[in-house]
Amino acid sequence: MTGSTDRTRLGYFLGPHGVRGDVKVYVLGDPAQLLALGRVYVENRGWLRVLKAEPLSPGVALHLAGLTTREGAEDLRGLNVYAADAELPVPEVGVYYYHELRGLRVLDASGTELGEVTDAQDAGHQDLLVVRHAGGDSFVPLQAPYVVVNLNAAQRPESVTLTEDAPAGLLGDEDEDEDDTGHE
Repeated sequence: MTGSTDRTRLGYFLGPHGVRGDVKVYVLGDPAQLLALGRVYVENRGWLRVLKAEPLSPGVALHLAGLTTREGAEDLRGLNVYAADAELPVPEVGVYYYHELRGLRVLDASGTELGEVTDAQDAGHQDLLVVRHAGGDSFVPLQAPYVVVNLNAAQRPESVTLTEDAPAGLLGDEDEDEDDTGHE
């Protein structure tokens, strides 16, 4: 998908809901973010207008413009659903969209830059940051008290700090003086 930096993946289609073209969406994060949208970007299909959205565990059921049959909804199974970042509802304080975390600097407790967040992923039980650093890429759990999201004046993410409580080796920075056996 070209120009995807201004879009955020909200989930993926599970399959038809009923016989009139409604389709079930598994939502990554809060389903309310999808209920408020007037359109969604469907992988390989482009932008489609949302005619109706209803909560449905584990996500939502969408009725999209141009989808009128169960077969049409079935064709969407497995495709990803995106929203334009500018059209997402403002999240509550302490909640961030993945796109707001991408590109943030990652700092240590003293303020030294360690790397950059290249992605954020839903790992089910917790969110993970993908951090590019001198040693490569690492997954870092977005979990207090190890990770603090620093906010700007508008209360939106500005940078990420790994606190002194963060486990050693999160960024592959284990004691480099040790040999293969763990001895110095």
